[in-house]
Amino acid sequence: MQVQFIASVSVIAPDPAVSRRLYADTLGLPLEQRGEYYASERIPGTKHFGVWPLTEAAQACYGAADWPRDVPVPQASIEFEVADAVAVAEAARELEGNGYTLLHSARTEPWGQTVARMLSDEGLIVGLSFAPSLHEATDPST
Repeated sequence: MQVQFIASVSVIAPDPAVSRRLYADTLGLPLEQRGEYYASERIPGTKHFGVWPLTEAAQACYGAADWPRDVPVPQASIEFEVADAVAVAEAARELEGNGYTLLHSARTEPWGQTVARMLSDEGLIVGLSFAPSLHEATDPST
């Protein structure tokens, strides 16, 4: 597996409006509201920063609005970008081959991102991702 860059960091928020107060109102981050999700691609040093509602994280990982009661509730999500959609599937198989359990295998989301996710021992949702829009930039290392 060859990670090219960190594609996304998101805090996972049980109450996105409360979290938005810290990140947008107090810290002044240029977050845009996208339904319950607040995010920006305009924060220097990041490709994407978001305030991800727990209900949406549960939907993305488990296909239900509620996080399973027997699984630790994640505090954040980090996505590592790989070369292409095929590399996402290969990286997911590599994780499984090393004994990690995926929340879901590689799949393509409606917005075009291919992603596989797992829950780390630290309680982070770790994604292996290929988002075509992130590769349209002239320098993927920024």
